[in-house]
Amino acid sequence: MYPVKRGKHKIFIGMAPGVGKTYRMLEEAQALKQEGTDVVIGVLETHGRKETADKAAGLEIIPRQQIARGGLILTEMDTDAILKRCLSTSRYGSIPQLVLVDELAHTNVPGSPREKRYEDVEIILAAGIDVYSTMNVQHLESLNDVVAKITSVVVRERVPDRILKEADEVVVVDVTPETLQERLIEGKIYAPQKIQQSLDNFFQRRNLIALRELALREVADNVEEEAIPGVNATTPNGQFCNIHERVLVCVSTYPQSLQLLRRGARLANYMNAPLYVVFVANPEHFLTKEESLHIDTCEKLCKEFAGTFIRVTSGDIGTAIAQVAEQYRITQIVIGESQRSRWQILLKGSLTHKLVRLLKNIDLHIIATEKTPSARR
Repeated sequence: MYPVKRGKHKIFIGMAPGVGKTYRMLEEAQALKQEGTDVVIGVLETHGRKETADKAAGLEIIPRQQIARGGLILTEMDTDAILKRCLSTSRYGSIPQLVLVDELAHTNVPGSPREKRYEDVEIILAAGIDVYSTMNVQHLESLNDVVAKITSVVVRERVPDRILKEADEVVVVDVTPETLQERLIEGKIYAPQKIQQSLDNFFQRRNLIALRELALREVADNVEEEAIPGVNATTPNGQFCNIHERVLVCVSTYPQSLQLLRRGARLANYMNAPLYVVFVANPEHFLTKEESLHIDTCEKLCKEFAGTFIRVTSGDIGTAIAQVAEQYRITQIVIGESQRSRWQILLKGSLTHKLVRLLKNIDLHIIATEKTPSARR
């Protein structure tokens, strides 16, 4: 009878082969073994790297199963043997157990009980056994098309996004593109005959930079999603945890709104951030035809910048903007300087001051614009 509690899954992810995922996994596993954890290797791919093989010294390796295929004997991770070994309660009692599984995206040999290695990992986790695994970001299903455009290589072995999202911990093993290229040239990743071909293709510096950003962003997305307060989850201080920048431009019926929108779009582009534009309509003010056309123009320009246009009806502009900022997890807000006179500001206050009071952990950009003639009167 399997334990009810599911095992914990920790994934070591990197931008490309050779960053040190397997080495880092083995390093942490060795430390846990010293602390009393029962560690076994389910499958390890050293690719002839001596440093990696040396780091595995002293860890028990579960023999692979042998599968006959086309006159050849091929090997795969033996999930049944792992379960039998780890569930021997008479020998190991309640000692924490950990299985190391390299190359999570691997496709098993035809004839194996399961098609993909990550499916074997799910069986092990369901048995209450912890798993450490490794993968490269290009194997993530949702990034397949993006990676193909970047590298001109279509990755055939893929892992569903849910595997990463369901993991208890994801660790990015990161090195600079220059360091990775040095490792390749030194023969620490591939055999000598493959080095130049790799440098000319997948391991081009521009490819590595893009893949590195994908890996870092993917983990940042997971961290941000886990940190969003929900029904049963809150951050320590009750605030949103925003990893990515998000820009919100506040437009109005003033003609200067188009200038604000362009400035906001430039800011979003500079930060590589999504753009949002909000217009708060006062229910007591009926828009003239000219004003209505102006707002429509703002919406069209917003869409040209691939932004999201939001219309809100409220008599309290500041509160409405603050609510939109919270809903969309905005980090940067762009507004124009007040069109009110000093006397109006003294009597009614300014939108800027109200936003400063309402908004926490959001940067406010106040853009100076030329006032309309009517505003000067």
